[in-house]
Amino acid sequence: MPLNVLGVVAGPEPGGRTAAAVAGVLAGAEKAGASVSRLELSQAGADGVIAAFATADAVVFGSPVYRATYSALLKDLLERTERGKWGEKSAPLQGTAAATVLTGASGHHFLAVADLRSVLAGFFAVQVLSPGLYFDHGAYVDRSTLTGDSAALAAGHGAALADLATAIRASTALSAITPQV
Repeated sequence: MPLNVLGVVAGPEPGGRTAAAVAGVLAGAEKAGASVSRLELSQAGADGVIAAFATADAVVFGSPVYRATYSALLKDLLERTERGKWGEKSAPLQGTAAATVLTGASGHHFLAVADLRSVLAGFFAVQVLSPGLYFDHGAYVDRSTLTGDSAALAAGHGAALADLATAIRASTALSAITPQV
């Protein structure tokens, strides 16, 4: 059964640089044999994305960076996502792999990648591919096209994400890790 990799684009409007970056990672996962899909959070809404988590072996979280952190849309999605603690009935991200790809105007906010990785790994017990990707405007030919080097980097992350998800799927111990608090 092929891996199912979901790309989530958490920009305020569909398309653009973040969507191109997520598509680049998904292209690498697809080339590695995964089945891929992409949802724009601004169109699908948090409930639609959370429902899609249920069948995902891996998730690519993509967001533009605003005020040195990922978007409010992504924050809202994560706050609505249950993690199987404190009476919650589901934990749709548990036992999944994730890749992060953030985008910004300059390299000044690249450390926001670490904040997102920390939330996913620590709060949701997701196995997060490291390092995360951060693309500033220099990584693009135009608003919707990555440069050749950036596309290759994104595709490499997609292939690595597929490998990580395969390892998690094969490991009872990795897929059973839960958040501690």
